Amino acid sequence: MTATTANTDVLGSLLTRLTGDEKHAPSANSTLDVLWVLYDRILRITPDTADAPDRDRFLLSKGHGPAAYYAVLAAKGFIGEDWLDDLGGRHSRLGHHPDRTLIPGVEVGTGSLGHGLGLAVGTALGLRAQGFLDTRTFVLLGDAELDEGANHEAIAYAAAVRLPLTAIVIDNQSATHGWPGGIAARFLGWPASIVDGRDHDALAHALAARHPDRPNVVIATVERKGR
Repeated sequence: MTATTANTDVLGSLLTRLTGDEKHAPSANSTLDVLWVLYDRILRITPDTADAPDRDRFLLSKGHGPAAYYAVLAAKGFIGEDWLDDLGGRHSRLGHHPDRTLIPGVEVGTGSLGHGLGLAVGTALGLRAQGFLDTRTFVLLGDAELDEGANHEAIAYAAAVRLPLTAIVIDNQSATHGWPGGIAARFLGWPASIVDGRDHDALAHALAARHPDRPNVVIATVERKGR
């Protein structure tokens, strides 16, 4: 059994403990590999450094299907595995949208699509203003939320001020409108990488690339939504 297979098996068993939000299962499954690679290989953050000022920041813009996020947080020790057994329960801290005030390691409360990229731009801008030049900011989006107008403004602004920000877009071909030239063409002024969203080594290589004086986007292609 390879390390990747072992990790996938562990995460799969954790995911099965999260019930009550099955309609968002495709959304959660589409993000699982990217989330694991981020927390296992890329992000400079642990349960002990979750509040450190110089920690890397990760924002889940695609927050309406957070089961995979919760499973990864549990696997990495940010939350107890027993938390997974009461998703959305009356006394549970795990809601159907992640809440930064209730869950260790969560940076922002999300769920309404289209807001995360703007929040990430503000986060990266604030970190640069404070002099945290080695701290990285990552934001995970879905392809369909790029149709929201606020994202176009965030993309243009980040390119104009050359923010060190990495956006990851899960491409499961769920966008209604699409875009001439594909997703990469939306990110004018951003270096773009297109990788297999299930290939952990390819994801790690793309996400590890540093662009200290400009934003970049990693497009992770996965199976079409609903298949």
